[in-house]
Amino acid sequence: MKLLLIDTSGAVGSVALADTEASPAILARETLPGRTASERLVPAIKALIERCGASLQSLSAAAVVHGPGSFTGVRVGLSAAKGLCQALGIPIVAISRLAVLAGMVPSQPDSPNPDAPAHPCIHALLDAGRGEFYYGEYSNGICLHEALLTRDEVIAAVHPCLLAEAAMVVTCEPAVAASLAELTAQLVREPTAADALRLALQRIQRKQFDDIASLDANYVRRTDAEIFAKPTAKRTPTHGTPAP
Repeated sequence: MKLLLIDTSGAVGSVALADTEASPAILARETLPGRTASERLVPAIKALIERCGASLQSLSAAAVVHGPGSFTGVRVGLSAAKGLCQALGIPIVAISRLAVLAGMVPSQPDSPNPDAPAHPCIHALLDAGRGEFYYGEYSNGICLHEALLTRDEVIAAVHPCLLAEAAMVVTCEPAVAASLAELTAQLVREPTAADALRLALQRIQRKQFDDIASLDANYVRRTDAEIFAKPTAKRTPTHGTPAP
């Protein structure tokens, strides 16, 4: 089975072609330097396919990392993947960039399963700008939740886990690791499209495909309830009655 992987959600975009019957499975990959995905993504996909002596019609599915990350980059990659799958009549799977990041923590050396996570609980972090962070919590490879958090909210969510269990914090951004130094985050390289292969294959094997028409970017933003929530003001005491 040949699978096209696309990731344009980070500072550097990338595409990869995989074949589950080959070893290694990744046949070739292409990097899109800087913020050039909008101009170079489609030509890069064509060049990648031709370089491997394959064709678009030989693809069985496509996987796209749909954020969180660069708004423009996410939209470019997602639109290209959806258009390609629609035209070819093949399924699509969308993978969270936080999930890919969490999966980059190496497995334990003595683990019988090389795909097993190194820690039962992994907290993945990415810079969201304006003093906020994209945050994802994963237990044994399963996403518990993703959220947009302030620095204090990240500390509140992660620190108790670090004290209570064998958890790990991971990021690919040095500025994030420095900003949250007390969490001692493991710094890994920035994920690429090829790094999404394992998660994509898990979804494909389970036939957990996304609907092309309704699939949207993974923005990981606050809900309306969180945005418009206001702290309850304390009542001013009157007639000597203390405020609750």
